[in-house]
Amino acid sequence: MSTFDVQGERSDGMFDVVLVANRGEIAVRVIRTLRAMGIRSVAVYSDPDAGARHVAEADVAVRIGPAAARQSYLDIDAIVGAAVRTGAQAVHPGYGFLAENADFAAALHAAGIVFIGPPVGAIGTMGDKIAAKAAVSAFGVPVVPGISRPGLTDDDLISGAPDVGFPVLVKPSAGGGGKGMRVVHSADELPAALVSARREAASAFGDDTLFLERFVLRPRHIEVQVLADGHGNVIHLGERECSLQRRHQKVIEEAPSPLLDAATRARIGEAACNTARSVDYTGAGTVEFIVSADRPDEFFFMEMNTRLQVEHPVTELVTGVDLVELQVRIAAGEKLPLSQDEVTLTGHAIEARVYSEDPANGFLPTGGTVLDVVEPTGTRVDSGIYAGTVVGSDYDPMLAKIIAHAEDRAGALRGLDQALAQTAVLGVTTNIDFLRFLLADADVVAGQLDTGLLDRRLPDYAPTPAGDGELIAAAAYQWLRHWAAADDNLWSVPSGWRTGERAPSVFRLRAGERIDHVRITGDLPSSPSLRSPQERSCTAVVEDGGTYSVTAGLAGRVLTVTVDGLRTEYVVAADGTQLWLAGPAGTVVVDEVREAPVRPEDEHSGDAELLSPMPGAVVALGVQDGAAVAAGAVVVTVEAMKMEHALSAPVDGVVELLVAVGDQVKVGQPLARIIAAIKETEQ
Repeated sequence: MSTFDVQGERSDGMFDVVLVANRGEIAVRVIRTLRAMGIRSVAVYSDPDAGARHVAEADVAVRIGPAAARQSYLDIDAIVGAAVRTGAQAVHPGYGFLAENADFAAALHAAGIVFIGPPVGAIGTMGDKIAAKAAVSAFGVPVVPGISRPGLTDDDLISGAPDVGFPVLVKPSAGGGGKGMRVVHSADELPAALVSARREAASAFGDDTLFLERFVLRPRHIEVQVLADGHGNVIHLGERECSLQRRHQKVIEEAPSPLLDAATRARIGEAACNTARSVDYTGAGTVEFIVSADRPDEFFFMEMNTRLQVEHPVTELVTGVDLVELQVRIAAGEKLPLSQDEVTLTGHAIEARVYSEDPANGFLPTGGTVLDVVEPTGTRVDSGIYAGTVVGSDYDPMLAKIIAHAEDRAGALRGLDQALAQTAVLGVTTNIDFLRFLLADADVVAGQLDTGLLDRRLPDYAPTPAGDGELIAAAAYQWLRHWAAADDNLWSVPSGWRTGERAPSVFRLRAGERIDHVRITGDLPSSPSLRSPQERSCTAVVEDGGTYSVTAGLAGRVLTVTVDGLRTEYVVAADGTQLWLAGPAGTVVVDEVREAPVRPEDEHSGDAELLSPMPGAVVALGVQDGAAVAAGAVVVTVEAMKMEHALSAPVDGVVELLVAVGDQVKVGQPLARIIAAIKETEQ
């Protein structure tokens, strides 16, 4: 007997097919729960995501357009069409893209498809931060002082800012994730900040409406997870501490917050529930509050995210609740399966976001092809990548999340650090080393957090330098690979070998700023298995280091190296002359330098060339071609992964522009030249 009625829905009211309108790790995570619930999943993908992990793991996948998000993941007609075409009864939006788009929810409703999220009216009210503040104020929820009426012009904001009091926070009315937000410390800085914020908000959300809030000194970002069904039940699942941020983007989150006591937790939870009631909310949502580190019992409403949050796993681990499953069940008309009194928080959970970015270079986005992935065991990992994934500049740079759970906060911190030590993405520069640096900070360990802590600690961060051990491992790998590539003709064995001779194989290697020679000398084996290298013994001499006794063996992706009796395993991946080694000290990238770098001794002319620090698109030009500029003037602004980076003239001079607005640029591509001004000298 069929479990479906004539409309194609199951007789038990649950969906049979759900489309996931997203990509990356959140799409993979949602698909995992749908599979556990016996629901068929439909993935959507843009052209560069054709081979992505979420596509491979879904039951069905539909192409929705080219790389540009506006022509694919933000194309409402394409996604609704995909849902209709595949017979999906519901759509889960994940987070980002169309997750908080009222027009998208309305379009699905018009097509007879359930939106797994709140009603259109709730999305619209909470998506307009000005309207949201008015709505929650009526329910007695405290809000941050500021200027937040509709239709504010730049002149309105500039004239009203002194009444709010500097520093102020410029915020876009639409969207989230820190896009378009600016902290402004003085009136002189405000006009330029408004121009930049409007441009970024328009690009990210299609709406450049702005408002101002007082910037709370030493602020902590604390949010509360709420759930509401269609039967009038509203509960909260405790709070999450999200104060470790950079550029208003969360990096490490935890639950519960180390700041709040039980009484404040109950008060802030009730305020979050009242926020949901103010717009007749249904589904999962998050109410974000700002709390002063100096006044932890005083909190202010910031905004409500009408969707699942990136950091939802920490709540799941301390409550034992699958939030995606409850989202689906609520959307299908079911009642919440638990009351507020039945919600318990057990232990402590901490999550770290793994991004494709370079912390040592201002957190600029990186990219490339993932050669291999190493994931920790015994720890939750939400990931959207695997070997072969191409990380480009079209989408958000987050690759995965590592989440640890323990009986207490100290145990969770240790567990997360150990898990990160076992995590590596070979082929793409990530922030993993920086995450471990941050977790070891004394204030982080003590739970003394605020949203400025990360920026204060950043100047003290430096990537772990490569030691002799890593250089020896890289040289040993190349040495062993030479053996594997050779045939029975001994003239094909590693350089330096000849019949009856023991000459060293010399490798010139670069790791970060370090360039060194490693010489390896070994005994010629009597019957070498050249195609399958055995463990081989040799002597390694590092030019600027020491002399070591080494045994090395290569089995698949694992390189085992014993240096003076200390045995270490590395997961290795090679890309041309570049070698990635993931070991106990983290991931090290070593290049084999074929030729010495040329360093011309020409007299410096004073001219300068501005190179793109990341792959992306030119979104603004600060000057016209041929214009005279002073050092420090913004010349070109590049955007990648919804983040802007302004390049300034390093010297006084005349600008020669090499790009135009809208151009796609690569890392290292020249964007402009500054012909240095010739200063007159006294005669």
